[in-house]
Amino acid sequence: MTHSLDTKTPNPTITRPARSQGALRVTNARVLLSEWTKFRSLRSTIYTVVVAVALMVGLGALFSAITASQYTSFDPAAKAQFNPISTSLAGVLFAQLAIGVLGVLLISGEYSTGMIRSSLTVVPRRLPMLAAKIVVFASAVFVTMSITSLGSFLLGQALLGSSDLGVSLGSPGALRSVLGAALYLTVAGVIGVALGALLRNTAAGISTFVGAFFVIPPLTGLLPASWTDKFVQYLPSNAGGVLYGGTRGLTNALAPWTGFAVLCGYAVFLVGLAMLQMRRKDA
Repeated sequence: MTHSLDTKTPNPTITRPARSQGALRVTNARVLLSEWTKFRSLRSTIYTVVVAVALMVGLGALFSAITASQYTSFDPAAKAQFNPISTSLAGVLFAQLAIGVLGVLLISGEYSTGMIRSSLTVVPRRLPMLAAKIVVFASAVFVTMSITSLGSFLLGQALLGSSDLGVSLGSPGALRSVLGAALYLTVAGVIGVALGALLRNTAAGISTFVGAFFVIPPLTGLLPASWTDKFVQYLPSNAGGVLYGGTRGLTNALAPWTGFAVLCGYAVFLVGLAMLQMRRKDA
């Protein structure tokens, strides 16, 4: 008996589930979600935000308590310059250091660890990634610092109220100063993000931020007034600080919203440079 074997039996067809075309597509919403996940999962985020809150509330309460206890011994000039709103928000000056450092670390940390290559592989167009970082950072900082600023104001006014020096949130300039403190810290932090993206080095970014906000303004006091009167009001901290009353002693300060617009101008300029560099240079 002859048996015939069919050697041309077709291979079974393997059917694979079809993937939706948009399943792996990069969208702005997904980039934002990715940056938010990275932002909230970093230990440096938690530490620096806690430090910023502690500095803002703690120092504001400290200055308010000292002022309330020593106000009767102030000379007439000091009493004339006293402002209960800015006293309770005195911690903003120190909180901006923590927020600025957080802004620099947000992107310089990725460059130092090499994680930036993975981020740019997933989002090859680059600019949406930087824009998403800034949106996530600015939103988180503004919400957190708005709550902190309000708490600092209320605690400070309660302490000042023991000597009948406190004011309410409805007092002229109070609400603007409370929100202004949060806006100032947010934009200062965005400048930190831009410096981190531009310099791609944590130490260089933080040093530049500290120099611009903490070193240069006091040094201008060593120059002749005929020089400084022409530019000192346009320095980032002096321009933006007017919004929350943080520039006492500055004789030629800008109007509050004008000064804030100048600070925003610095931020827009630096972010623009960072985006231009990110498009032209490899990670």
